[in-house]
Amino acid sequence: MKGFIQKMRVEHHDPVDYYLKLDDDIHLNDYLGHRLTLTWTGDIQCISCRKNTNKSFSQGHCYQCFAKLASCDLCVVSPERCHYDQGTCRDPAWGESFCMQPHIVYIANSSGIKVGITKEANLPTRWIDQGAVQALPVIAVHTRQQSGFVEVAFKAHISDKTQWQRMLKADDRQVDMGAERDHLLVDVAEEIDVLRGRFGIQAVQPIETETQVFHYPVQQYPTHVTSMSFDKTPVVEGTLFGIKGQYLMFDVGVINLRKFTGYEISFAAGDEKATAVSQMSLF
Repeated sequence: MKGFIQKMRVEHHDPVDYYLKLDDDIHLNDYLGHRLTLTWTGDIQCISCRKNTNKSFSQGHCYQCFAKLASCDLCVVSPERCHYDQGTCRDPAWGESFCMQPHIVYIANSSGIKVGITKEANLPTRWIDQGAVQALPVIAVHTRQQSGFVEVAFKAHISDKTQWQRMLKADDRQVDMGAERDHLLVDVAEEIDVLRGRFGIQAVQPIETETQVFHYPVQQYPTHVTSMSFDKTPVVEGTLFGIKGQYLMFDVGVINLRKFTGYEISFAAGDEKATAVSQMSLF
């Protein structure tokens, strides 16, 4: 089977179901313990204009699309820098549909407690893509920029990054996410009051909901994490022992498939099923 890599499709079950999207969807959970071969053909296709490109920018774009698309602007990863209200958005229609919409500020337990932002429609996929074992919405806002301001306030107390090596070595222990939320809300109370004074009380509202918990299809975690790349090794081959976040965990290393969005690969699977304990020593 062959096709251009897209972000793996996930379904929140116990454990999470993962699907590799090529010509057809491949249910990867069925291949745990099997030997897989992923071969990059050498082709990369821009996910926007669909033209071939020699190099991928911003997870699957050619340079021309990366340079012109509003979805590739710096403010997408730093939403507090949104400049829509200044009239300088690269694509105001896109900004209206993407940025000027309600967002959620959340905390997640992936490689420790972190803060993040997303649209409610992206949940729980956003949390699963980060390899979170727990997640809890904290504040609802009216725009992406406002979510960025709240996130900045939270970042003074917790990280906004996932330490991917730690995330792949084991599931973090379960914590009382409600207590974590309450402590953080006390820490950022002054900053939240300032934002409400600027945007209105209704624009920044706390959320009361339950913690979501996630389990991943992992037979055994590695003790050492070795990253693999199609750019360095066009053929990635090994026994699949786990899937977490957007990573495939093999006996020989791990690969972040989302990093190679737009790369054309072929997929092949062996019939024999290996044992986890004997193979994981190869990490």
